[in-house]
Amino acid sequence: MKTFKPLLALVWLLVAHTALLAQTAPKRDLVSFEEFEGRLAKAGKNAQILDARLPEEYAQNHLEGATSFSVADEADFSKAIARLDKSKPTFIYSIANGRSGKLAKDLRDNGFKDVTELPGGLSKWIGLGKPVVSTVGPGLSLSDYQASLKSEKLVLVDFGSKYCGSCKRLAPIVDSIKNEQASTVKVINIEAYNNKALTKEIGVTALPTLILYRGNQVVWKKSGVTPKGEIERALAAANL
Repeated sequence: MKTFKPLLALVWLLVAHTALLAQTAPKRDLVSFEEFEGRLAKAGKNAQILDARLPEEYAQNHLEGATSFSVADEADFSKAIARLDKSKPTFIYSIANGRSGKLAKDLRDNGFKDVTELPGGLSKWIGLGKPVVSTVGPGLSLSDYQASLKSEKLVLVDFGSKYCGSCKRLAPIVDSIKNEQASTVKVINIEAYNNKALTKEIGVTALPTLILYRGNQVVWKKSGVTPKGEIERALAAANL
């Protein structure tokens, strides 16, 4: 029993240290979607709205009044923030909260006090039907989409974007399902930002989102990078 006492003490020390780190680690300041809208409306023309995505993404769809703010290196970042006003409320968004989270941290580290991220990012903004400045058309109509669902097979729809990191990780999983179960499953890929009206109609507020249909009826829906096994189980259950 004596042999284990030092080890037990070490384990308890590690547990206590981990708990202390969890308590002292800085928490991410993500407000609710409604609060983001309220703060943005209150700031009005005083708001600095920064789009943390690539310039190409910004050109296709962006919030009204937003500035493209994709900065590649530290030197350019320093020049870019020098053109901003640290005293003004600053609002940041990306596809979800990946790139916007990093930018928010960098700005706070550089003395910006009032920084608010768009929770859920542009995916949620568009999915809820909020307005954007856009250079792409509305895309598929709801009736065209519903027509594409007509099949004797199960239909698996993948709402994603070529700019979305999580979507890229999910893509090969969906492709393997498409190839392995071609006789029983029809796969449809939807580029969400080219189909904003449809994204709103279907209620897709996060990318990627998978929706499984049987006979035009939704039988399963999941957002995020879903493991292949989970998708296969959903397909198997829908075939019962």
